[in-house]
Amino acid sequence: MAFIDVIKAKAKEDLKTIVLPEGMDRRTWEGAVGARDEGTAKLIVLASPEEMEKNAEGLDLHDITVIDPKTSPKKQAYIDLLVELRKAKGMTPEEAERLVLNDYTYFGTLMIKSGDADGLVSGACHSTANTLRPALQIIKTKPGVKLVSSFFLMEVPGCEYGCNGTFVFADCGLEQNPTPEKLAAIAASSAESFKKMVGEEPLVAMLSHSSKGSAKHDDVTKVVEAVAIAKEQYPEYMIDGELQLDAAIVPEVGRSKAPGSPVAGRANVLVFPDLDAGNIGYKLVQRLAKAEAYGPICQGIAAPVNDLSRGCSSEDITGVIAITAVQAQEQ
Repeated sequence: MAFIDVIKAKAKEDLKTIVLPEGMDRRTWEGAVGARDEGTAKLIVLASPEEMEKNAEGLDLHDITVIDPKTSPKKQAYIDLLVELRKAKGMTPEEAERLVLNDYTYFGTLMIKSGDADGLVSGACHSTANTLRPALQIIKTKPGVKLVSSFFLMEVPGCEYGCNGTFVFADCGLEQNPTPEKLAAIAASSAESFKKMVGEEPLVAMLSHSSKGSAKHDDVTKVVEAVAIAKEQYPEYMIDGELQLDAAIVPEVGRSKAPGSPVAGRANVLVFPDLDAGNIGYKLVQRLAKAEAYGPICQGIAAPVNDLSRGCSSEDITGVIAITAVQAQEQ
């Protein structure tokens, strides 16, 4: 069974309510219909009547709840809640009303904060900043987590590496140039995400252009320091590095370049040294190996809020809805 099918089966076991704030995009409606048909979540789409008429034409929307923020009976409660949560930052009732009624991501995030939804999926036609800003302001980080980061769940067909071709790649969407401390935190969060999503032991490789001292550079030193921090602060996870990609996933190369490493040649969680490497890496695997790439999935937020790629398909949205629902089960 493909990884995403396992996730969808798990989502069906305990249905969660997922809100989609991008009713102005046809893909959102198609993704919601797909999730409804597969039975992986209860769906709420935020849209005005005009947006629904324009973008959902011809679709069967039974069992999908549609809410227009401007006419919702809960709009004033959400406005008041936003003022209360952000008053120390100078939030006024007027500004809160503008955000709640016009920025559907704020409305959806306040639904989660109020217990009216369990998770949110956005980003098909909005930037990562627009998707995550409300979550960081309203929901905030999970207790004990040092930063919010992101990962892609990669499913590579016909691949003997990783966990039968399944990997977590991080961070491919948020942290531009993480410090050693942040890189270590990303490794720990990614290990936890892999364990919860895939159900197997995470083996985390901290990637570099060097394997165990084969090259000297400040960029290598950063990864070496991150590995030391991760081993000290997160001993419950198997984390090692610095490792080149082939040393991380190919057994014979791992034995040659990093003899004695508990991770080399077996890694299923790949932590990239910076956003450039991570973003390029996942897109190479997605396009050249024809891998399924689900994400970017956010980790470290107190409730699941996930950011889509703006190049996503409706099928991608259906998959991320299921992943978000499973994350909500774990909260």
